Amino acid sequence: MKKLKLVTNYTEYDGIDVLPPIAKDLMLAAMDVRKDAYAPYSRFLVGAALLLENGEIVKGSNQENASYPSGLCAERVAIYYAGAKYPNVAIKMLAITVASKNHVVDRPAAPCGACRQSIAEYETKQNDNIEIFFMGEKGKVIHTTSLKALLPFGFDGSYL
Repeated sequence: MKKLKLVTNYTEYDGIDVLPPIAKDLMLAAMDVRKDAYAPYSRFLVGAALLLENGEIVKGSNQENASYPSGLCAERVAIYYAGAKYPNVAIKMLAITVASKNHVVDRPAAPCGACRQSIAEYETKQNDNIEIFFMGEKGKVIHTTSLKALLPFGFDGSYL
């Protein structure tokens, strides 16, 4: 038996104003689309914006349903739309921001497990990393250079 240690690397920015320009623009797009979230049950609003290799920005907001599993997270709304509209164009960067109608979210909120799996699938599909920036509605921003930093033991089609 071996006991191993897993370490991940990420960058923490003090706020949106100190992000690299393209990441700041993408986060502002995510903030803009966050207001379009349909979240009458959780009152938790999420906006996501993708930068594609061709320069297009694709946005998505979470869409809830009274039957919770029928809803869809903002990240997957944006990713699946990009996959449908631009099937052979790589995703380079993803910005995610959250807010709550119940309280101020002042710390970064990472993608849920289902969204991590979807992002991992697209990294595998395009054989390239997707940079991820995520934050609350204000405050610090976390940056990872790949989904693998958030999901190191990912599952992909190679197991099937």
